[in-house]
Amino acid sequence: MAARPHGGESNRPVAGGLDDDDPRLAFIYQEAVRGLTHQQTVVENMNTRAGSLIFATAFANSLLGGAALSNGLGVWDWAAVTLLFSIGGLIVFMLWPYHQYTFRFDPEELLHHYVDGDKPTTMSAMHRALALRIKADMASNWRIIQRLRMALQFALVFLLLDILAWLLAIAGV
Repeated sequence: MAARPHGGESNRPVAGGLDDDDPRLAFIYQEAVRGLTHQQTVVENMNTRAGSLIFATAFANSLLGGAALSNGLGVWDWAAVTLLFSIGGLIVFMLWPYHQYTFRFDPEELLHHYVDGDKPTTMSAMHRALALRIKADMASNWRIIQRLRMALQFALVFLLLDILAWLLAIAGV
């Protein structure tokens, strides 16, 4: 039977083994994953908001556009139609699936780098490396999210201006 370590020896990693497991690195890795998950939720919420914007735009334009166009085409009608197409373009930009988000790791790459390589990696080293990689992925994702957020904000302002243009067209101003 193997002898158990005494006193302070129990906290030391086994030489040459893979028993290195720093709970601080595990905590940091978990927080990084939580941040990345939150970021993914933000993207999903923005897609939901874009869908709501489609509905609001369609509703406002069908309701107000029909009334405004019954008097013919005027300056405000053209302004409203231009704003409608601008909103449509921004919505397409927000929902088009070309964005290169990074929310997960490639299992084959992880196996190659951390398990099947020349020297297997400890859990602490993996947690550290993956936490840093998540940070880089989050920064890359954030640039995309910022562009989408700006597009959503412009589309919302354009919707308000669109409604105002239709109301001015109906009023005959």
